[in-house]
Amino acid sequence: MKKLTHTDEKGKAKMVDVSQKPDQEREAVAQGFISLQPETVELIRQNQIKKGDVLTVAEIAGIQGAKRTGELIPLCHPLQLWKIDVKCTLQENGVLAECTTLCIGKTGVEMEALTGVNIALLTVYDMCKAVDQQMVMGNIHLISKTKK
Repeated sequence: MKKLTHTDEKGKAKMVDVSQKPDQEREAVAQGFISLQPETVELIRQNQIKKGDVLTVAEIAGIQGAKRTGELIPLCHPLQLWKIDVKCTLQENGVLAECTTLCIGKTGVEMEALTGVNIALLTVYDMCKAVDQQMVMGNIHLISKTKK
């Protein structure tokens, strides 16, 4: 197994020093899903959820969440993100959220993509909780991570 980079020689948590790494273009894509009752899907489709346009609000929330990742996760580096694209797609049994993040920097952007997905899904949950108490978020995962 690889040595953990976020711990010191005594096993204490630390932020990794990336100062000597070269700047590179880095991109990550993450995805997740929230299952919904058919009635909830139909309410979203017809824009009848009382809190408003679920998919658009969730996409904006995902963007905001990705931008705040360094504040939310203690050992994440704060990054200047050049692109955050969150797409929420209504499907027959729920909402699929996908987040793409891009930066030019010394460390990857996968945590930002994963955070964007999670916040988008949590927003769907929040907006639909009055009409659906059986929602389940899951299969949140990294699809790809690249650097050039």
